[in-house]
Amino acid sequence: MKNILLIGAGHFGRHIAMQLSQLGHQVMAVDTDEERINDVLPFVTKAQIGDSTNAEFLRALGIGNFDVCFVTISGNFQNSLETTSLLKELGAKCVVSRAERDVQAKFLLRNGADNVVYPEKQMAIWAAKRYTADHIFDYIEIDKQHAIFEVEVPKAWVGKSIG
Repeated sequence: MKNILLIGAGHFGRHIAMQLSQLGHQVMAVDTDEERINDVLPFVTKAQIGDSTNAEFLRALGIGNFDVCFVTISGNFQNSLETTSLLKELGAKCVVSRAERDVQAKFLLRNGADNVVYPEKQMAIWAAKRYTADHIFDYIEIDKQHAIFEVEVPKAWVGKSIG
């Protein structure tokens, strides 16, 4: 079980909170919007309404106590960038930030993000591959050159060994 800080409780943040909860992790959610915090409450251990661009607010959360900090702020890249940078300055072990474009990813990585995710882009790539190939059930991209595909086994192979 890990301690996770989730900053941004919009659509993507809520889905991350749901998954982390199912995996048994302790999640603290932070957002400026009380309604979004209320929506994510069933899936988190703690929640806080506050401004993640305020260093004192973040310091009070005890950033060093979290194993992973997710920055899922959308619609305001400046806040996302400032939050990412502040988290690293305050001792965050691992910061995963959301980007919508490649240029945003570059800035986030230069300012403290350990990893960047592109929810819409990554889902679009997955859906395009998954639903245009009849024989692919699922796949996981490891990097640009490697992936693991779940495919239908040809009938001629059933009952045979790999050798």
